[in-house]
Formats: sequence, C-alpha cells, structure tokens
Amino acid sequence: MNETPNQEYKEIRVGVYVCQCGVNIGKYIDCESVRSFAEYLPGVFKARTFTFFCSDPGQEIIKRDIQELGINRVVVAACTPKIHEETYRELLVDAGLSPYFFEMVNLREHCSFVHSKDIETATEKAKSLVAGGVYRALNLEDVPLKSVDVLKSVLVVGAGIAGMNAAINLANQGIKVYLVEKEATIGGRMAQLDRVFPTDDCAI
Repeated sequence: MNETPNQEYKEIRVGVYVCQCGVNIGKYIDCESVRSFAEYLPGVFKARTFTFFCSDPGQEIIKRDIQELGINRVVVAACTPKIHEETYRELLVDAGLSPYFFEMVNLREHCSFVHSKDIETATEKAKSLVAGGVYRALNLEDVPLKSVDVLKSVLVVGAGIAGMNAAINLANQGIKVYLVEKEATIGGRMAQLDRVFPTDDCAI
C-alpha cells in the first residue's frame, strides 16, 4: 500500500486490479510482478491480483476497497473492454463512485495473446500499459448526467432521394419533419433523369 505516493495526487487514491483471467493472462504474464510494479506508480494506493475480477468475488474485492480504503479511481488490467467495461462501471456506481472514474487496460489481447511465447516481453509490456492506465486515471473527471426535454421534430437538410425518404420514414413514425432544400425544386439528381429502372417510370 502506497500511503503517500505523490503530493500532487494526494486527493486521489487509485486502485489497480490485475486480473489473471484464468490462464488467458496468468499463464503468459507475471501478474504478481505487474501488481508489484503498479504499487509504486503515482497516485496508486492499492494494487491487487486475482483469478477473475469480473466474477462476483472479484467485484466484491474492488467494491470493498472503494468503501473501506477510499479508492476513488479504479484501473482494471484484464481482457478487452468490449466484454466487461460496462460491468465495472456499474460496480463503481453501486459502490458510490462515478462510472467515469474507471479505466480498463487490455492485457489479454494486447499482451498475452500477441506475446504468448515470451513471458518477459509480455510482462514488461503489461507494466507499460498499466502505467499508462494509471496516469490516465489520475486525470479522469466526472461527467454529470443531465436530463433535457427533447422536441419530437427533425430537420432534414437536402431534398434529394435520400432526404425525401428519410423525411417520409420519420413522418410515418409521427415525427414532425422540416425538409430543407437549397434548390428551387426537390428531387436532387433524380429530377435530372428522364426515366428510372426497372419500371421505366418518369423519375419525377
């Protein structure tokens, strides 16, 4: 535990959570070495490793650190954000933090999958990525959510074939549409055609 990592970030307590992802990461990266390295990065208050941080027990560890240790920025080094980023953001909200105080580092696809035959290289790259994640976390800001009234109307610019179709489709959904065209007539390129395939109808 790094009690006073850096006075510049004394109000920020970063928690770093290095996930082994079973063997997907743990087999190819020295996760304990990455955890130990992360402990001494600026702003880091606690660094841990666990088999699956996405599991219920793993999430409980992070939640407990937020509530008991005062962790207010969370960095999870695990798999692709496409899979579990939303899971961790919901965890932060449940623990009383803004979901925007979360940063995810992809160790699986960016390290273990591409350096599976070189643990040393994969581990050193993992350390660099985690360091980047921590420095980014130090500068994260809350984004307050706001609710605003929305007028159920749409402005469609351009009354060519695409604009007219968009306007018709929106109007059929009960949305008021303002269709704007700079030329004197609507139709765009279609208005310049004599006949159209396959019906051989007049373009206008």
